[in-house]
Amino acid sequence: MAIAARLKWYLDANGVEYEVIPHPHSSSSHETATAAHVPKDQLAKSVVLEDPEGYVLAVLPASRRVSIGELREQLDRTVELASEGELEELFDDCVTGAIPPLGAAYGIPSVVDDALLEASEIFFEAGDHEDIVHMRGEEFLGLLSGSRHGRFSRPD
Repeated sequence: MAIAARLKWYLDANGVEYEVIPHPHSSSSHETATAAHVPKDQLAKSVVLEDPEGYVLAVLPASRRVSIGELREQLDRTVELASEGELEELFDDCVTGAIPPLGAAYGIPSVVDDALLEASEIFFEAGDHEDIVHMRGEEFLGLLSGSRHGRFSRPD
């Protein structure tokens, strides 16, 4: 697949510089970082949560795990993990488990963990299990500039 169509459109429409890097098949963010030879703290992963108010996409480094309790407190919402079926519907141009961390491309608000704020380079899933997107950290954060941020993760 190389890059999900909606993601490509979003990146191109925002005029950011990026490259798509192929890697051996992986099935988790840890495996992706290893397969692509990138630092886990620079691989941004997505965790989709939902509650009666709707969906929110949490963006954090692959080296960390989301603390749902912290996120609930910071958002003042009762979010839970979205189901696999919901993910397939929301990200219909992506393979399950390979969700890009740019919720705006899919009409979903994002919240960014502060652990990503200092990364000079960012890598993330391109929508399949064989490709990642690479860009400068400041361009990635620029795409998320309207998003809330905070500390809601802990080391994995």
